[in-house]
This record gives sequence, structure tokens and C-alpha cells, in this order.
Amino acid sequence: MPFGSPFWVVVTAVLPVLGAVVAGALMRRVNWLTAEADASLMRVTINVFGPCLMFDSILGNRALDRLDTLLLAPTIGFGTVALGILAALLLARWAGLPDLSSRRTFAVATGIYNYGYIPLPLALFLFDRETAGVLFVHNVGVEMAMWSVGLVVLTGHSFRAGWRKIINVPLIAILISLLLNCTHAADALPAFVLQTARLLGQCAIPLGLVLVGATMADHAHEIRIGRANRAMVLACLLRLAALPVLFLWLAQWVPMSKELRQVVLLQAAMPAAVFPIVMARHYGGDAPTALRVVVATSLAALVTIPLWIRWGMDFLGLAWPGAAP
Repeated sequence: MPFGSPFWVVVTAVLPVLGAVVAGALMRRVNWLTAEADASLMRVTINVFGPCLMFDSILGNRALDRLDTLLLAPTIGFGTVALGILAALLLARWAGLPDLSSRRTFAVATGIYNYGYIPLPLALFLFDRETAGVLFVHNVGVEMAMWSVGLVVLTGHSFRAGWRKIINVPLIAILISLLLNCTHAADALPAFVLQTARLLGQCAIPLGLVLVGATMADHAHEIRIGRANRAMVLACLLRLAALPVLFLWLAQWVPMSKELRQVVLLQAAMPAAVFPIVMARHYGGDAPTALRVVVATSLAALVTIPLWIRWGMDFLGLAWPGAAP
């Protein structure tokens, strides 16, 4: 296959993301990035660098002038995560897991795809800042599903416990950015404000990926395969085979903007998110099960991400970046 082919375009976009994650794992192994530093770095990434990147991606984003995109993007984010969790919960009985807590954790870990630090750089590498801006709005729905449907499935408690988690700095940053964008008030902002936001926002992706790698390195020793083979295989089949087909069908048949279609394509190819490991630890789930799902789907996704994006772009009729005419 020639190196200028569409497949290699995707591979070259995926490799830097993988490289940053591996770099984070190596930094942890040699103790250059200590576990004590994680909390402060994560707070800065989530509350400063991330919002600056959102600000930079949303302001002046013409794709977000469309009301249908503003409404449909979070609806799709919520619906796809809820669908994934409920589908995994229905199939969890065949995962060979010993108890209800493990099956609930399996459902949440499998159903929540990586919606941040992996698809975001791919959106920028393969598409444009307009697609990245739509991704942020889409992720509002993902967060809502994670802290409502996800928490209910994980704990068996009511919706009320998780809703407070949705109100956070990133959500406020998205809402303010959308307001400024829709009213064109951003045109009155001094240039240095926009330049500062862009400069700080550029720190979000590499630091976030490094922290993901460090987190996975921390938990790698906890993996005990044993009888969990069936759960890991089922998670990969569901997350990386069955659900992507449904996502692409959704992108094909539901009327939506090109940018939102590109977001759905990226999310179709994603492995399980890392955050359900934290959720399982904090809310009494089975953290080792979540870890196995994340590791298994992440490793398998090294192969499936380029394949799904390669095939999905042709299926959806999307233009190839950098491809020869």
C-alpha cells in the first residue's frame, strides 16, 4: 500500500497520539512524572488549558452558527453513550464475570468511548478546528450520559447523585464560548486575548495524552487476565466492531452537518475511555474489570482506528485530507 494512500494518512495522524501516550507511560516508569504531580497537572489541564482550547476552537467557528448542529451534537453524544452502556449491560451476562458489580462496571467501561484526548487531536490532524469545536459541543452530551445513565448503571442509585458533576469549568467554558460565537461578541475581544487562549490551549492535548499514558502505566500491574479473557474479547467486539457499525449508520442516515458527521466517525473508531476506571474506584465498582476493558480495547484500537476511519470516510463520502486527487 503506497505511503500517500488514505490509509497511511490516517496512520500518520494516529501515530503522534500513540507516541504521546507511550511517552507518558515511559515518564512514569522512570519517575520523571510522579504520581503526586498528576492531580495538579490534571486540574490545570481540565480547568485552564482545556477551556482555552475550547475557546480557541469555538470562537469564529461557522459550523456552530447552525442551530441544528448545536442541538443535534449533544443529543448524539448522549444517545451514543447511553446506547453503548445499555447494550453492554444486556450482553454482560456472557462476559464470564462473577458478580453484578463486575457486570455493571463492564457495561459502563465498554459503553463510554474515549471522547477527549484521542479524538481531539485526530479531529485537528485529519479535519479542522470547526470539527474540533463541534466535538466539544458533542461532548456535553457525553458528559451528561456518563454522569446520569453511567452512574445509575454503575451504582444502581438515582440520577440525582451525578447531575452536579456535569456543572464544571469545561461546560461553563463551552457555554460562554458558544454565547460569544453566536452573538459575534468575540470580534470585540483584543487580539492578545485570543492569542493567549490559543497559546495555552495548545498545551491541553499533549499534556492530556501524557497523563493518560501515565495513568495506564500506574494500573498495568493490576491486570490479571485469567478468567477475564471472555470479558476482554466481548468488550473489543462490542466497542470496536458492533457499535462502530451503528455509529456509521447513524452518520449516514441522520441529516447532519459535515463537521458533526466527521465527529461521529471519529467516535465510532474510539476505544473505551480511561475515566471509568476512576469512576469504578470511587463509586464501588470493579476497577480491575474497567482496567481490562480499557487496556484490551486500547491495544486492539491501534489496529482498528485506522481501519474504521479509512473505511468510514469512504462510506460517508467524506473528503480525504492530503490525499492525491
